[in-house]
Amino acid sequence: MTDPIAGYFIAGSAFTAPPLAPGLYVVATPIGNLRDITIRALETLAAASVILCEDTRMSARLLDHYGIRARRVALHEHNERAKADDIVARVAAGQAIALISDAGTPLLSDPGFPLIRALAEANQPVFPIPGASALLSALVVAGLPTDAFAFHGFLPSKAGARANALKALSDSRETMVFYESPRRLDDTLAAMAELWGPRAAAVALELTKRFERVHRGPLPDLAAEFAGAETKGEAVIVVAGAAEAAAPDAADWQAALLSEMGGQPLRAAVDEVAKRYGLKRKEVYDAALAIKAEK
Repeated sequence: MTDPIAGYFIAGSAFTAPPLAPGLYVVATPIGNLRDITIRALETLAAASVILCEDTRMSARLLDHYGIRARRVALHEHNERAKADDIVARVAAGQAIALISDAGTPLLSDPGFPLIRALAEANQPVFPIPGASALLSALVVAGLPTDAFAFHGFLPSKAGARANALKALSDSRETMVFYESPRRLDDTLAAMAELWGPRAAAVALELTKRFERVHRGPLPDLAAEFAGAETKGEAVIVVAGAAEAAAPDAADWQAALLSEMGGQPLRAAVDEVAKRYGLKRKEVYDAALAIKAEK
């Protein structure tokens, strides 16, 4: 168990944090506005034996603001695998350890996955302390469907790899969410517009901060708006999924089937028409049998 007198401050008032059960606590922190933190998150951070920070200097602003004095240790993409075994051992020995990223929910394009996997494999407890997330914040203000969505994190920085990644997503039906750095925002929007055309999209910037803004519109319009523009902070891009293709006209594909059957075996004609019109083979085969029976 952890120190029962650990505490924190809110607006100058002191609060005592209750002790924590052993385990790793994955704690979401604000993405900009320091007030976007839960009471449970403050209690957890104050009572933890150690706080694992993506960058201790970045986390100091939040922790110092709330008077949290728990020991801070850096855990980032360059050292998390090397430290995982030690942290697992500490949890197994009864320590309560908190994991935070620079902003938002850890593991979402942030460090932490190798550590969580190591704890899961060792059957050690991991507790989520939910809260702020740039992904969800952008999604709910984008004005695009939220019933099905996919998070794709950061796209590759090189143009060719980025284009290939976008091509692989061209037929995805769900709303897509991406993170992007301000240095690549214009290039990424241009690549999306070139490949996906006038799909509806939104770009969210400075979420929860003083100059928070959301730009909505077709991808070509957004690409033109941000071409060569300087932006601050990471952006979140939300893009509508691909529209469902209209069903091919029955008269058209059946006429094509009749034509194909006149010059090749039935099975080959069925395969050709099913592939050309994106139809189920059985549907085309049944139609071919009906045409043959009529003859």
